[in-house]
Order: sequence, then C-alpha cells, then structure tokens
Amino acid sequence: MRSAITVLQHSPANRRKGVGMTLFQIHKRPFFKSISATLCLLGILWAAQNQLCFAQQTSKSCLWLVKSGSDSIHLLGSLHVLKSEAYPLAAAIDDAYNASDKVVFETDMAAMADPGVQQKMMVLGLYPEGQSIYQDLGRDTIDLLKKKMSAAGLSLEQFARFKPWFLALTLSTLELARLGFDPGLGIDMHFYSRAKRDEKELGYLEPIDQQLDLLGKMGLHDQVAFLNQTLKELDIAAELAGDMTAYWQAGDDDNLHALLNRSFEGHPGLRERLLIQRNKNWVSQIKELIKQNEKVLVIVGTGHLVGPDSVVDMLKIDGYEVNQK
Repeated sequence: MRSAITVLQHSPANRRKGVGMTLFQIHKRPFFKSISATLCLLGILWAAQNQLCFAQQTSKSCLWLVKSGSDSIHLLGSLHVLKSEAYPLAAAIDDAYNASDKVVFETDMAAMADPGVQQKMMVLGLYPEGQSIYQDLGRDTIDLLKKKMSAAGLSLEQFARFKPWFLALTLSTLELARLGFDPGLGIDMHFYSRAKRDEKELGYLEPIDQQLDLLGKMGLHDQVAFLNQTLKELDIAAELAGDMTAYWQAGDDDNLHALLNRSFEGHPGLRERLLIQRNKNWVSQIKELIKQNEKVLVIVGTGHLVGPDSVVDMLKIDGYEVNQK
C-alpha cells in the first residue's frame, strides 16, 4: 500500500482511540474521492487475493473515442483500485492521455482533503443521538455484520451509531487493504497524479457534495440493501476479481457489463441512483465537451461505460459515433 490505513493494524492502542478517529482515518483514503468507487462494492472491482491475470497484449481496451463531425473526445473506464501489476497500461490509453489537453474526472479529486468535506461525511454517516443501527437491521444481518467486523478486529458496539451505507464502505475499505489493493494505484488516481504533474487542465462532472449526498441521503431501504449486498460479496469478491480485471484489460465490455451489473439484480433503486441517473447527467456534459473542440480525456468508473443505459450506449442512441480502441 502507498500508506497504511491505521485501523488495519488492529492494535489495542488504535482501538482505544475510538470510532471517530478510526473511521476518519479510513475515509481519508483516496478511494472515497469518487462515488463510483462504491460500485467496487457492488461490482467487485476491489477484490482479488489470488494473483491477477493481466493480458498486456490485447486488441482492445476500456477506452472509447466519441466523434461528432470533426470533433471528438476519449472516454476511459476506470478501475478505482489496483495493484502495481496492472501497469504499464495499454498503449492506446497512454496515447489518449498524452494527446489530451484536459482531463475530466467524476469529481474534484482533491476535495476529500478538505476538512469540511470529511466532517460532512461523518455527519451524514451518523445516526442522531439515542439511535443506532440495531433499530434498522434484522437479526440475521446483525449477526453477519458482527461476524465480519469481528474478523476485521472490530466490535459492532463501537460502530453501532453509524448508518448502513457508512458501515458498508468501512468494511470494503478494510477488505481492500487486507487483499493488498491500493486506491492510489487506481486508474483515476494514476491519471490525476500525472495530470497534476504535467500541468494539464482538470475538470469534473459532479461536485463532491453531490457525490456524498448520493450515499449519505440514500433511503433506508436502499442503505440496508447496499449493506446486505456488501456483506454477501465480501465472501465471493476474491474469486471474481481476477476475471473482472482480465475483462477490463481485454476491453471485454460484454463480460464486464454482466459482472458489474450482477450485484444490482433485485436492487433497481440502487442501479437507478448510482448508475443510470448519473449517466444521463454526464452525457449532457460530455456533449458540451465535444462541442468545445478540445482534446479531452474523460475518466469515469467502467460500470458507467458498458452495457445498456451506459454513457456509451446513450451517446450512440443520440447519433454520436463511438468506437472502442
């Protein structure tokens, strides 16, 4: 890992620091600079204990060229957490970045360093005084949650005042670190660091407050579904991530869509909230970027670019020429 997530050390001294400090340390991580990183929970982007199978020489990548007349931009699907074995990237991806004057991300990648943003996340994640997660979860979910937290060296009693969505993110962060994944090596963070160093113009599609509200103001039913899905996928993540990463390396959009959308089955509200509505909002902005006649690379979570109702699909329906590179 680029730097340690303190909570993973599980030392008695760290546990005595209390819930607030523990979760603050977790959620400072760059993983939470993009709400689409939460799709890692649902699409199992984050898990692989086994050695990943990388196909460096492929005919395609998760990169698309969008054209309208003589104007064009590139769309790149991101995996938000990776290991160093994922690099170097396909030549087409590096070429698209090198040719770009502007790089657009889902949100302001530096915003999570703002103490005010971190405080808002904590406030959104907490129940009011006198309330706790026990009132909203069934006995089976509580038992499973206790088991998973105990395996991570934590007690549910410490975290009882945190809402289901926040506990889901916490557990996924712990699993990421346990499996050796680093959000600092994710595609978006990789190119954000490069773009800053190369002094390229930066842009984003959503303000950070909007991203926080997507989860923090989620209805209770969807929050519980989100947590339950996370708890289930903690067990199967490792076996599926190798396939997911290989599909991404090969630009296999059909299998990526099948895998990434598996977790939304039975949860149409989550799919609408986290994927479809945001795709619609982004498409209108991407159309404006195309009109500006600039060399732009747009980087968003891969789940937003594959399958029906994706950004790519919507642009094609609207008459744009979209070709996978």
